[in-house]
Amino acid sequence: MTQYIIKVQTPAQKEKTAVKSEFSLSNHGLTNLNNVYWNLPTEALYEEIIFRSEGKVTFMGPITVNTGKHTARAANDKYIVKEPTTEDKIWWGEYNRPLSNEKFNALYQRLQGFLQGRDLFVQDCYGGTDPNYRLPVRIITEYAWHSLFARNMLIKPESNDELRRFIPDFTIISVPSFKALPQIDGTLSETFIALNFDRRMCIIGNSGYGGEIKKSVFTILNYLLPLEGVLSMHCSANVGADGDTALFFGLSGTGKTTLSADPKRQLVGDDEHGWSDEGVFNFEGGCYAKVINLSPTAEPQIYACTRKFGTILENVVYDPVTRLLDLDDELMTPNTRAAYPLHYIDNAVPEKRAGHPKNVIMLTCDASGVLPPIALLSPEQAMYHFISGYTSKVSGTEIDLGKEPEITFSACFGAPFMVHHPYYYAEMLKNKMLKHQTTCWLVNTGWTGGPYGIGKRMSIHHTRTLLNAALEGKLLKGEFRVDPVFGFQVPVHCEGVPDKVLNPVETWEDPNAYREKYQQLAALFIENFKKYAAGSSPEVIQAGPKKDGFLKTEK
Repeated sequence: MTQYIIKVQTPAQKEKTAVKSEFSLSNHGLTNLNNVYWNLPTEALYEEIIFRSEGKVTFMGPITVNTGKHTARAANDKYIVKEPTTEDKIWWGEYNRPLSNEKFNALYQRLQGFLQGRDLFVQDCYGGTDPNYRLPVRIITEYAWHSLFARNMLIKPESNDELRRFIPDFTIISVPSFKALPQIDGTLSETFIALNFDRRMCIIGNSGYGGEIKKSVFTILNYLLPLEGVLSMHCSANVGADGDTALFFGLSGTGKTTLSADPKRQLVGDDEHGWSDEGVFNFEGGCYAKVINLSPTAEPQIYACTRKFGTILENVVYDPVTRLLDLDDELMTPNTRAAYPLHYIDNAVPEKRAGHPKNVIMLTCDASGVLPPIALLSPEQAMYHFISGYTSKVSGTEIDLGKEPEITFSACFGAPFMVHHPYYYAEMLKNKMLKHQTTCWLVNTGWTGGPYGIGKRMSIHHTRTLLNAALEGKLLKGEFRVDPVFGFQVPVHCEGVPDKVLNPVETWEDPNAYREKYQQLAALFIENFKKYAAGSSPEVIQAGPKKDGFLKTEK
């Protein structure tokens, strides 16, 4: 507050309006502000971040920040305004909690008053690299580092003239120091992420976690694009030397970022994509990678980004004297993150677009330790597993999650971000896969040799070897066995991977304990799918696991 009293000039104050849009903040009802910094480049934002004590520069140039109380997404604090234009299209429930227009307007009016006399940062950018479907989005932030985060993660306009003429189709306002009043606003806590599709606005309060901005854009696109016939997907994507595109579905912690950053393939994007009639395109211009226990040998490209100017490191521990990072330290959170431009990855596809996928990989982190490391799915099985979205939440990706993985089912491998009903997305995926003859694989990046606490995490070397064999078409030429419980096909051999790894029962000390755990997992699948059975085809329902699979085999 001192700067408002003694009028201290900040480093970028003279340049703050150099690329100001003619569509001013008054159009959003934001008036009587102090300084508004428009579309500052990375270098200027670094100066503002340091000046405002928001972060520190570390070894070789990345900037480290502390996100405060929230070091992960507040999944239970997301709301969508229930109004006539969208009411019948939203998948209302746990992840899309309704908020009345009156409550949203009252909350926003208080936020407007709160921001008077304060500094704000603006980044005008796009969600989506395909010009036919991109969304002009304005990110208004209280923190300078959030403005850099938006600049890293989204698509920047190509010229200053484009910025000056920029008119947003959606606006996100992030103010971590502003809190909701639950007893007045009807929120569950002081934290909120509130989307209003009628007003084309999202407001975020009481959370400094950068991922809330990123996932708000994703949630918006998940609503808008399917209405235009574009499948929005929580997946990474890469492309091989022969132009073969692969998609990697999965929740945070399952390996989307790590596995898609393959030196032998070009990276299209690490987290969010659309699949249109023309092919696949990235929603973003950057990557948001988990960096806890990051290995310079297993993940060299991501590791290199933790030593580059422009990278934002969230909640990463560092030595204040040497400024060297300790990527193994979980002092603040196991969900440490790096946000960096996509072109920092050497073999990234500049256009951030590719053709129709030849392979779809559904990643699951199986904490039970019973699923095989890879399995071939039929179209019906692919739909069943897509709707089920089985995985284990890994510590740190959401608040209130402990160290032990939590078995969960997340529809479409991203239920917190899906706005339409899962059927809507599943039907689109099915049609596109059939049309383009796409092969689907289920890959377990979780545990083997026993459940969490007894077994060990699947070797990333084995996972990469199996994936390469699948993407190159080698696995399809080999021998398969039919899994007795899930019915999918499991490769018997793969060069470079021990045969017993492909047959999980052989990695357990007690085969009976393995079978019991496998049947328990099958029962969880069956129970979860009951909520989707109505309206689902008999073929998809029958593609699920059988509780008595082993008994039938023994008979």
